[in-house]
Amino acid sequence: MASPDGASGMGGSPEETELSITLTLRMLMHGKVMVGGLGAAQGGQQCPGSARITISEGSCPERITTITGSTDAVFRAVSMIAFKLEEDLGAGSDGAAMGRAPVTLRLVIPASQCGSLIGKAGAKIREIRESTGAQVQVAGDLLPNSTERAVTVSGVPDTIIQCVRQICAVILESPPKGATIPYHPGLSLGTILLSANQVRGHGPLG
Repeated sequence: MASPDGASGMGGSPEETELSITLTLRMLMHGKVMVGGLGAAQGGQQCPGSARITISEGSCPERITTITGSTDAVFRAVSMIAFKLEEDLGAGSDGAAMGRAPVTLRLVIPASQCGSLIGKAGAKIREIRESTGAQVQVAGDLLPNSTERAVTVSGVPDTIIQCVRQICAVILESPPKGATIPYHPGLSLGTILLSANQVRGHGPLG
């Protein structure tokens, strides 16, 4: 998820140390939202603050959006995405002042790091919810054909940004254990089996 930058200097301040860390954040989003909202082409686009955004290719509506850069640059990119999603939600309403609609981001995190994120008896995730005001839910099941889980964060953009900051702080302190099999949308074993059965003339799997 994150790795220290080999160019970091000795004896740097905490702020300099934070900026010397390269953070990679993966999110599940609809491709058309990302491409239309950020103008990011599949294959990668440099984002403000030197963060790089890449969107996975494929015909599946859901895409993996990967943001890589210094922690500060990644958080600025997340902020831009959250506010863009809120803007899109507002554009779909009648424009009345009904309060800010909650925005939802789905982070993709190795399952081996989710224990640290949840904490003993759920203490850590409860602390994050209470301190940020965002709703956080860690999926109980792995994403198909992977060792990753979805972590859903909901709230207004300001609370989501603070929540993502705290989640990233936890995963930076708890690197993934063992090999991580990344999730790829659309590569579902169930879909493959269903297609095979349809080819053979059988009905849907029960």
